[in-house]
Amino acid sequence: MESLVYHRKTCRLCDSPDVDRVLKLTPCPPVDAFVPESLRDQKQEVFPMDLYLCRTCGHAQLLDVVSPKLLFGSYIYTTSSSPGLVEYFKTYASRVCDQLSLTPGGTVLDIGSNDGTLLSFFKSHGLRVLGVDPAREIAGTATAAGIETLPEFFDSEIAKRVRSDRGLFNLITANNVFAHSDALGDMAEGVCSLLKPDGVFVFEVSYLLDMVENMVFDFIYHEHLSHHSIKPLQTFMRRHGLDLFSVERTQSKGGTIRCFAQRVGGPRSVSPTVSQLLKLEEDFGLYRLDTYRAYTAKIEEVKRQLQELLKGLRSQGCTVAGYGASATGTVLTYHFELGDQMLFIVDDNPVRQSRFSPGHHIPILSSRALMERRPDYVIILAWRFADMIIAKNEAYQRQGGRFIVPLPTLKVV
Repeated sequence: MESLVYHRKTCRLCDSPDVDRVLKLTPCPPVDAFVPESLRDQKQEVFPMDLYLCRTCGHAQLLDVVSPKLLFGSYIYTTSSSPGLVEYFKTYASRVCDQLSLTPGGTVLDIGSNDGTLLSFFKSHGLRVLGVDPAREIAGTATAAGIETLPEFFDSEIAKRVRSDRGLFNLITANNVFAHSDALGDMAEGVCSLLKPDGVFVFEVSYLLDMVENMVFDFIYHEHLSHHSIKPLQTFMRRHGLDLFSVERTQSKGGTIRCFAQRVGGPRSVSPTVSQLLKLEEDFGLYRLDTYRAYTAKIEEVKRQLQELLKGLRSQGCTVAGYGASATGTVLTYHFELGDQMLFIVDDNPVRQSRFSPGHHIPILSSRALMERRPDYVIILAWRFADMIIAKNEAYQRQGGRFIVPLPTLKVV
């Protein structure tokens, strides 16, 4: 039987064995494995989620690799279920078309294309599009909706097949998936082999510096094998025939970088943003072990404060629920030991409702439950959206309900 997890011994980007564990998180099940009622009594296996830093190139990563088939084979999240992301991708497509002077008839390949939302916007600009995504059901739905999607994991073999069938591409995109593969070198070479001489690879990933500075540790989970920063990325790209020529920072998902790469020797000059971010990372201490010791201490202090608060509320007989049935919410539930503290979790996505949370199997209900069941306190697990969630649930507050926002610093609203 194929093992569901293996521990690699070397850095994913440079193959150095000189790696140190810098953050130990509580092991948990696949963070998006919300289960139906029929599986509620089945125990879910947990896997490590520890963060390691390569002392040679500076790359931060998980070395415990969970089987991608387990993580992505029956993936249920769809881009179109997030209105903010749909609007974000619409702007993204327009901006990239302008920046790269893409004209109708040009070609775009999206790796990890999900339901084809981003590609639909490129298509509306007159570009010919193709998606690659391993979630078979979602890929099938996208194809039926007019965005042809190959139901595969992207690698150099798939790249050969696509090149043979479709030729080369003006643009290849990968959003929040260039952190998901254990074989990033093979993926980068596949991308390089599919780019036209003046083609561009644009990928978005969460930015390690923002993750550390803004306390976004709940973005560390099994799917996110790599937590990228500019210095190691630049070296890695060159190793695989690509040049990083521009980087933009955005506030998406708690801090993201949009990276632009071309084939080595490509026509575009390197933007000053690359050297500016390299200096910023060095000044911040992003490659020093003591930076991560301080990060760990801050996380553990928030956990201590939250546990103390909840202990006091329990002693007063208060009831507590959660808000946000998401991957990051699973990380917080496990690491902050909230599994037996919340009666239920509410979520606005109908796909989540009537399921049960990974591992602890806490019921997921619609936000109507706040008024119907009236818990005294609600922990906002989706804390980056706290302002929006609080504004949306004023009626609950008027009835005396209170919100607990755990991060970046603990507060009760």
